[in-house]
Formats: sequence, C-alpha cells, structure tokens
Amino acid sequence: MVSRMPKHVGIIMDGNGRWGKANALTRSQGHYAGVQAMEKVIDASIAFDIEVLTLYAFSSENWSRSKEEVNYLMRLPIRFFKQKLPEFIRRNVKILISGNIDGLPAATKKVLMRAIEETKKNTGLIVNFAFNYGGRAEIIRAVQQVIREMREQKLELNEELIGRYLYTSGLPDPDLIIRTGGEQRLSNFLLWQSAMTELYFSDVYFPDFGEEHLREALYEYQQRKAIYEFADVYPSAR
Repeated sequence: MVSRMPKHVGIIMDGNGRWGKANALTRSQGHYAGVQAMEKVIDASIAFDIEVLTLYAFSSENWSRSKEEVNYLMRLPIRFFKQKLPEFIRRNVKILISGNIDGLPAATKKVLMRAIEETKKNTGLIVNFAFNYGGRAEIIRAVQQVIREMREQKLELNEELIGRYLYTSGLPDPDLIIRTGGEQRLSNFLLWQSAMTELYFSDVYFPDFGEEHLREALYEYQQRKAIYEFADVYPSAR
C-alpha cells in the first residue's frame, strides 16, 4: 500500500501583494501577513506529521520587483528568525535553505546561515525555505557540477548523479505541491523534483491560508492516492 500522507509538501506562497491591495494595505503589509500565515502552516505541518515542508519564499525572478519591495523582503527573514528561531530549536524543527544565498545581502545571509547551523541536529519537521531560488538555475548549477565530477572520474550520467547536486539533495521529492492565490503554474519551483508530484491549486491568497486549507489539500491528496491504489488492485476498473 502507498502511504496516503505526503512526506514532503511544497507550497508556492502566492497572493501576498494582492491580499494587501484587496485589504486597502500595502504590498509589504501583505508580505508580513504572509509571514504570519507561514507560521500557522508550519504549526499545522507539525500537527499533521509532515516530514518536509518546502516554502517558496523568494524566487530569483523576484529581484525584478521594486527596490523598496525587494529590500523589505530581504529584511523579513531577519525579523522572522529573530522571533522564531528559539521556538524552532525548542520544537525540534530543522531549517534548510534551497537557493543561492551567496547572492543575498550580508545580513540576510548571516541570519539564514545561523538558522541552519543552530538547528542542524534537530530531527523533527524539516522546513526548507526556497530563498533566491529558481528551478532552471538549480538544474544548470547541478549539471555544471556533474560535468566537473565526470571530468575527474568515469561516472555514468543519470538522475541520481544530478540529484546529488540539487539544493534538495538528501530530501525526498515533493509528494504534493500547493499553490495559493489562484494561479495554476509552478513558476520555476522544484522543476526537477516535481516530475511525479501531485499539484493542488487554491484560490485563497496565502495570508488567508491556514490549517483548514492545508487539511483540505491533504485530504484531496489522500483521495487521489486512494484512487490510484484501487486502480492498481483492480486494473480493469481504470
């Protein structure tokens, strides 16, 4: 039997800026509301025994936004981890980062590296923040490193070798990717890893996305898995 609870859930946290506009607030206020929703999603993921939660926090395409908005987004992790890191340590949460952190402002990079270091021995929920992340750039980076290794050793090019150099090396591929905000695309998120992933799209802006919405997505995933299992047992029913 295939487990009907996903081990790894990815979330494209979309709609923060539009939520701000819809509520007569600024885009930055929408992003802050998104951080508060993110905290609730992390809490819910612990409650639902999810093993890995990957959150699309800042894409490599987000640099094209206004300087004011980008600067605010770079400050958010500093504020977030100052408040939440002691709690994550206490609750056995492990922090990972997928993305080019060398391209970040020094203060932002420092707080992310500290979060990784201080939670590296934790064994509970893994929260993997995709920050300054782009799926195509990740694949190119992995292939470049594979080429270097293949020049030095006689190795066979295969999926396992490429996977070794992805940011998510050591993590299971996502079983379920959720996108909020009404759009229905991956937006350069975990392109290699999502080859066999179930996709779930919600019209809810991320600041309004809470435990009940996550539960609905997980229920939908479980229903799909139940159908697949039935088809495997009774092929003629396909």
